[in-house]
Amino acid sequence: MRLAINGWFWDQPTTGSGQTVRHLVPALVERDPTLEIFLVAPTWVVAAAEPWPPRVRPVGVAVRSGNLGKLWFEQVAFPNTCRRLGVDLAHVPYFAPPLRPAVPTLITIHDLIPIVVPEYRDGAAVRLYTALVATAARNADLVLCDSQASRRDILAHLRLPAERVRVVYLAHAPQYRPVTDARALEAARQKYALPERFVLWLSGFDVRKNAAALLHAYTWVAQALGDDYPLVMAGRLPARDSAFFPDPRRIASGLDLPVAVHYPGHIDESDKPAVYSAAAVFVYPSRYEGFGLPVLEAMACGTPVVTSDASSLPELVDNAALQVSPLDARSMGAAIISLCVDDALRDVMRRRGLERAALFSWERTASETLAAYYQVVGG
Repeated sequence: MRLAINGWFWDQPTTGSGQTVRHLVPALVERDPTLEIFLVAPTWVVAAAEPWPPRVRPVGVAVRSGNLGKLWFEQVAFPNTCRRLGVDLAHVPYFAPPLRPAVPTLITIHDLIPIVVPEYRDGAAVRLYTALVATAARNADLVLCDSQASRRDILAHLRLPAERVRVVYLAHAPQYRPVTDARALEAARQKYALPERFVLWLSGFDVRKNAAALLHAYTWVAQALGDDYPLVMAGRLPARDSAFFPDPRRIASGLDLPVAVHYPGHIDESDKPAVYSAAAVFVYPSRYEGFGLPVLEAMACGTPVVTSDASSLPELVDNAALQVSPLDARSMGAAIISLCVDDALRDVMRRRGLERAALFSWERTASETLAAYYQVVGG
């Protein structure tokens, strides 16, 4: 099969779409030696000096940067290139299908955040773009999504036929496993100035990630535990405080927390397994996720997890994490306290998390994606 994949996010491995395409492409090559993959991407992506996976041919397209350039690439350049290459199938691994596909096309919709979460619908440009890709999704031959929760949203809001929407779960990278080497753990602590024991948040700071609820929860944690388990909020802090990107430092200051909150900033991908492994608890109180990759990464590293009972997260963790309402800060605090003080509970959740994470792999994701490809092309 000759396959073209939209590679717009190939050079953005810190994004969910970038991680997906980076891990999926080599896994596809490994699973199907007959597959010929053309990775169609802007010229600046293709020109990057890096080894490409075997049997993957990068195809550069001259395109401007910015939102208009991205739109032109998705709606004009990508389908035209697919036609020119004579591929059997095109895969757009994020929510941006061409309105007029040139060849049979499969898309992956990770989530419907701009449609489901009100704060993400602001601005005429966002609404127009969302309307365009939502309409274009109806022209795709098959839609993949990351969870049953996302599938329900897609069926409800995009009104696609149920038989054209299929769940294929994502996976964590192989590097995510428990780090037990004392030197590696100490190196991570030194690099990011981490406390000896701590509760970890590792996320973005846009409003759905729910930092405010966690900080309110920590008023109860601090009352119960003092400064024994300080909070580490890792990730790039907002450049400025806003309703969409609330600055956690401002929120913490307003709460007058009796415990220090640490802000180590961005964590390099290579250091994340050690940082997860060093944490006593990982907290992910997001209001909406299409999948929830950080939760899976933390479980794969053997870190007990507190997360939300919202959207895809209960489906992802099953019984391998403590689940609380993202709106209930008191229950969130109680769950954190329980894992910090109860060694037996922490051991149970660690074991369950490792067992749950082991069910997800890029080999499985690639196999199920390949089955979808061959369904579309009739092979």
